[in-house]
Amino acid sequence: MEDKKKMSIVSEDGKIEEVEVVIAFEFKDTNKEYVVYTKNEKDENGNITVYVSRVERESGKPKLCGVESESEWSRIKDVLRELSKDEK
Repeated sequence: MEDKKKMSIVSEDGKIEEVEVVIAFEFKDTNKEYVVYTKNEKDENGNITVYVSRVERESGKPKLCGVESESEWSRIKDVLRELSKDEK
């Protein structure tokens, strides 16, 4: 069994939460980094909820930011589809 990668995030209300990293990746053409993580919450269908954030490193510390454009979302969804194929 492989070790699960954990990271701590600070929520908007200042609470520190430990979450599990599903995958982190970068689009080389844009140099934008992303992280997909989960708090192991389940939705009404029993699926685990995942979150996606863009990683900014300008201040030295990594900061999680929202994904703003539809084109970014489209590419991220492609990565997640490939990941889910690998899991099956």
